[in-house]
Amino acid sequence: MSGDYTVGDYLLARLAEIGVRHLFGVPGDYNMAFLDHAMAHDRISWVGNTNELNAAYAADGYARVNGAGALLTTYGVGELSAINGIAGAYAEYVPVIHIVGAPSTAAERTGAMLHHTLGDGDYRHFIRAHAEVTVAQAYLSAGNAVAEIDRVLATSRRERRPGYLSLPTDVAVSPAEPPAGPLVVPAPEASARVLARFTDAARTLLAEAGTLGVLADFLADRFGVRSELADLVAAGQIPNATLSMGKGVLDESAPEFVGTYSGAFSTKRVLAAVEQADVLLSVGVRFSDSTTGLTHRIDPDRTIDIQPFATYVGEQVFAPLPMRDAVRALTGLVTECGRSWARSDLPPVSAGELTDDVSSDSADTLRHSQLWPAIQRFLRPGDIVLAELGTSLFGAQGMRLPAGAAFIGQPLWASIGYTLPATLGAQLAAPGRRTVLLIGDGSAQVTAQEIGTLLREGCTAIVLLINNGRYTIENALHGGERRYNDIHPWNWTLLPAAMGGESVTALRASTPAELSTALARATDPADLVLLEAVLPPADLPDVLLRATARSDAAAHDAEPAR
Repeated sequence: MSGDYTVGDYLLARLAEIGVRHLFGVPGDYNMAFLDHAMAHDRISWVGNTNELNAAYAADGYARVNGAGALLTTYGVGELSAINGIAGAYAEYVPVIHIVGAPSTAAERTGAMLHHTLGDGDYRHFIRAHAEVTVAQAYLSAGNAVAEIDRVLATSRRERRPGYLSLPTDVAVSPAEPPAGPLVVPAPEASARVLARFTDAARTLLAEAGTLGVLADFLADRFGVRSELADLVAAGQIPNATLSMGKGVLDESAPEFVGTYSGAFSTKRVLAAVEQADVLLSVGVRFSDSTTGLTHRIDPDRTIDIQPFATYVGEQVFAPLPMRDAVRALTGLVTECGRSWARSDLPPVSAGELTDDVSSDSADTLRHSQLWPAIQRFLRPGDIVLAELGTSLFGAQGMRLPAGAAFIGQPLWASIGYTLPATLGAQLAAPGRRTVLLIGDGSAQVTAQEIGTLLREGCTAIVLLINNGRYTIENALHGGERRYNDIHPWNWTLLPAAMGGESVTALRASTPAELSTALARATDPADLVLLEAVLPPADLPDVLLRATARSDAAAHDAEPAR
């Protein structure tokens, strides 16, 4: 054995190898032996969170920017507090490794009635629970730890979903050898024969197309085909759009980008480019009620639907076929066609799309129609933008992101308060990039404790808090003015100081002019910025107005996605 090298050290070495530089979590007596080794590691920094759920959210945000994330909790009470965040990472394909400090193997063998257990002698309840929301799980022992750590991490990397490691206290300090070689992540299964068959089918469909469109979504980002997708669009100047879950996957500053596709709630320009294209190239798309209201009208017979490990051309299925191979083949076919697919017949930009109009800056009351154009002007290339589900995400989906900007939301899992801790993770993953959080007051109240962690870690995030005094998204969907949609008002601009943030820039804006002044002050923060934007409770972003007006019809008229 290599001196005092342990299983815990081996796990940390593998985490560092896959790019994890920060370990989120909450200390507990079952994980502290491992945590001591983590604290001493030269490439991984410990980030203690206010609770385990926030730690899971932070690790998720970190992984979306960094490519992988990790959190550490204690057995039972800690891991169950985090499981909601892990489930969100599973639903939205985010590779987070959840390490759980567990009671010793001796205690597990005897079924001792220890704290944090259910008192029934069964120590495997919670790993079974996590089997539903992780792609790979392992209960580590001194004999299997090295192989199982590698298996879980490799599977998580390949599938882009969370993995789970139960690390008993005695196993964490058991002797081990350092990694003998790099972690082997199996490449997606591929077939040259399948690729050739797909290319022939796609060539036939493209040959009959007068117009072509590209629709991209979040899986294109998760499976690392951004650059290939950009090549595909550029090869034929193809009009393109994303869903809100995939914002930022395409260059929204390019002239070929038409906007965000949200089914029947889309602008006429987007509908024409997506639903009316002779052939639609759909890359990494998953439709959900939060992104389209399930009102999408995509004809499968005119769609080439590229998923992570299979592609569909009409009713034909081509598998195994990795996403990258399929996109590259399409780029070759578009180039082979030797023509531009740019369209001059698309409807013009409509009133429902954001513009740089500032004519209403002198109005007395700040409204969504003024807020989102102002934020769009505020954003810069390379920013990381996070938008909480609700008025923030619906408002943000109408913005055009500048080149190189990243966008983080959680419209599928839709766990309230997710983006505030995710902002912590995102900024720690990319400290050189400006991070902008868009979040409502109701959501922020759920996870506001993590403002303290942002302060402790020296984060310079810009938190733009939309204060409309209630759960406005719920108010719009159901319940109206009923009391359950109310929230207790907080004095937000005082909150950072109460958490020890003496140098925080705390701003408040209730008119367009005040917002312009506040955004100018927030442009290049040296410390955390909290900007409270006060809007009327009943005011809604344009796309949300369209969505709520048709919500009942959507429930009955929806066609199931593939």
